[in-house]
Amino acid sequence: MTIALRWYALAYIVGILAGWRLVVMATRRARLWRNDTPPMTTTQIEDLLTWIIVGVILGGRLGYVLFYQPAYYLANPSQILAIWQGGMSFHGGLLGVVIAAYIYTWRQGIPKTSAADAIALGVPPGLLLGRISNFINAELWGRPTDLPWGVAFPGDAAQYCPDVVGLCARHPSQLYEALLEGLILGAILLILVWRRDALKFPGRVAGTFFAGYGLSRFVVEFVRQPDAQFISDGNPLGLAWHVGGWGLTMGQILSLPMIALGLWLILRARRTPPA
Repeated sequence: MTIALRWYALAYIVGILAGWRLVVMATRRARLWRNDTPPMTTTQIEDLLTWIIVGVILGGRLGYVLFYQPAYYLANPSQILAIWQGGMSFHGGLLGVVIAAYIYTWRQGIPKTSAADAIALGVPPGLLLGRISNFINAELWGRPTDLPWGVAFPGDAAQYCPDVVGLCARHPSQLYEALLEGLILGAILLILVWRRDALKFPGRVAGTFFAGYGLSRFVVEFVRQPDAQFISDGNPLGLAWHVGGWGLTMGQILSLPMIALGLWLILRARRTPPA
């Protein structure tokens, strides 16, 4: 019997467990929170986790459908729920998590901003492992490059580089994102929580996550290969919005609201009186 190793499944499982553990550790240290009062119990965290998983799956899939290939799925609605065929959007998944968490915290009477801080603290491990899985699966690679750390990914699509003679090396953009969104952003959040008392100022951790992820994704998009449906003869860079050859990719467009929301939350937290 052959057992197929599904890197995404492994990344999701380990990432969720690591994130859950971080949040539980934080809520068990009352001194970290405003008025020494954690916003949730361990049981509520476990219940919220179920809602978050549903939000990630539904939001990620519907986000991909609406943001990246609406025309195709409008013509083929039966394929919308075919998650096993691929196609998930981080921004859609994030929106799904926000909606799911809002409904749960509203029903339970949990402070929403502090809950958002707790959730944000647990996200980077999943991002780190997810991007590493992208690299292992040889998908979501970057644009062609002649830099010494360029990677020649297998497959006709990865090796289709009209301006390159011979083997085509590409930016390992998955690893760039793993470093920025997972490792560095995660380390910043840990320092804010355990060394800077950031949880005493509701919104500071969530705001840092939103702004940090949005900025990281915006920067990496400059070297990330865009989705094929946006590329054409007149738009070789695959820009979702452009004027005169200048514009933004879909990933950059979707990251701008995250950066704005993050900065707003950080500024709002700064006006919070000390507990």
